[in-house]
Amino acid sequence: VDQVRALRDEAIYSPANVRKRVYIVDEVHMLSTAAFNALLKILEEPPEHLVFILATTELHKVPATILSRCQRFSFKRILPEDIAARLRHVAAQESIDLTADGAEILSRLADGALRDGLSLLDQCAAVGGKVDSEAVLDVLGLAGNLQTAKLMEHIQQRDAKAALLLLNEMYAGGKDVGAVLGELSTLTRDLLLRRTAPEGSAGLLSGGFDTATLERLSKDVSKSRLLYLSTTLQKTTAELYASSNRRTDAELCILRLCDEGLSGDLTALESRIQRLEEALARGQVIRAAVEQSAGKTAAPAKKEPVREEAPPWEEPAAPYEAPPLPEEPPLMEEPGIRVFDIPEDVPPVREIVRTVSQPVRESEESVPTTGSAISGGNWWRALAESCKGRLSPMYRVFLDMCSGALEGDLLTVYAPDDMTMGRLNNDRVKGTLQEEAQKAAGMPVRLVLRVGEPPKVSPQENFKELLKFGSQFDNVEIK
Repeated sequence: VDQVRALRDEAIYSPANVRKRVYIVDEVHMLSTAAFNALLKILEEPPEHLVFILATTELHKVPATILSRCQRFSFKRILPEDIAARLRHVAAQESIDLTADGAEILSRLADGALRDGLSLLDQCAAVGGKVDSEAVLDVLGLAGNLQTAKLMEHIQQRDAKAALLLLNEMYAGGKDVGAVLGELSTLTRDLLLRRTAPEGSAGLLSGGFDTATLERLSKDVSKSRLLYLSTTLQKTTAELYASSNRRTDAELCILRLCDEGLSGDLTALESRIQRLEEALARGQVIRAAVEQSAGKTAAPAKKEPVREEAPPWEEPAAPYEAPPLPEEPPLMEEPGIRVFDIPEDVPPVREIVRTVSQPVRESEESVPTTGSAISGGNWWRALAESCKGRLSPMYRVFLDMCSGALEGDLLTVYAPDDMTMGRLNNDRVKGTLQEEAQKAAGMPVRLVLRVGEPPKVSPQENFKELLKFGSQFDNVEIK
C-alpha cells in the first residue's frame, strides 16, 4: 500500500526530458485490496502525461473497477517454430553449438515464452559441449522421460509384468509414483494429438519427448485406446491425493492400462471393440476362429452324418413338441371305437384349464370364445399386461405371480398364497381385472379370487375339446 501511495504522489509531476511517464506494474493481480483502492484513485482521473501498464497472467483476479478503466491487450504465446529460430540465432551469436533437435525441445519446453527458452538455453550452455536433445534432457532432469516412454511401450504391448517391474525400478530409484503417472498422462496427450492432427500438432506438444519417440509410440495405437489410457490416468492421478497407499493404486492403474477387461467403463469397452475390429480387418480373428472351430468339430464330423438342409417349405412350422401321451391306452382307443366315432353317452367335456407354466401354441386365439374355458398363458399374460397400465407397480408384481382362467362368464384368478390374494382383494384391482376381461371376452364377466393352482387337464380331455372345436367348421379335419 505504501509503495502505491508513493507512486501516486510521484506520478503527478510531468517528466522533464520525455513526453510520457510510464509505470509498468508486473503481476498486478498480487496487489492487496488496499493497494488496488489506492491505485484506483489515480486511475480514475490520470494526468495526460501518465501511462500505466498493468501486466498479469491471471486476469480474473484483477478487480472489475480496475479493468473498467483500462484498455486490454492480450499477448499470445510465441509459436515454437519462432522460438526455435530465435534460439538458433542467439546460439550462433554466442558461439553455442545448438543442434536442431535441441532447439526444438527447448522451444517446446519454453511453452510460448521466449524468456523461458533463453533461460533454458543458458542452463544447457553452462555445462559445455554440444547442446543436442540428449544434453537438454540430461541437464534439465528429463532423462527419466526415456523410462516413461519405455513404460508406455510395455503398456501398449499389454505386457503387465514388464510394466510393473519397470514401475518398481523407477520407484526404487526415488521417483514418485504420482510423477510417473503424470508423465504417462502427458505422453498420452502428446500421442493423442499426434494421432489426431499429425501435421499441425507440433505447437501443441508438451516438449518432454522427442519426435522419434512420439512417432514410434503413436504408430500402432488407436485413438480410442489412447483416450482410454488418458481417462484412466487422469482418474487415478486425481485419486492419489486421498490414497493411503499410492504405490498400490499406481500398480492397479498400470494393470488396468494393460488390460481394458479389468475396467468396466464405456471407454474401455469402446477400446476393446476397436481392437477386435482392427484384428478382424487383418484377418487374425477370422483365422483363429476357423482353426479353433475346425479343431473342435473334426472328430465328431466322422461319427455323425452330415444333415442336408431342407428347403424352407419342408421345414416344420413351429418348434413346439407335444408332450408324450401316457403309456395306458386312452379311452377313445378301446376296441370297436374309432377316432372320429365319439359315442353319445360320453359325459360332457370338462372345461380346459392349463397352468401358466405349460407351453401355449402361438396359433391359439387371444380372444376367448363365449361359453368355453380359456386359461392359456398368452391370454392371461395379455390380460395382466392390459391391467398393469392402470395399476401401481406393487400390484403389477403380484399379478405376475398369479394365473387365471375364464370359464363361461366366470373369471377365476388363482393366487399362489394368502398374502398375494390379500393384496389383490380390493375394489380397484378387482374392478380393473373385470373391466379388462369384459373387453377381451366381449360379454359381462364375473370375478372370483382363489388361493392355489388351476386344475390340470389330461391329454384325452384336451383332445375331446379339440374335436368339439373342429366340428364347428366344415373345412377342418382333425386326425
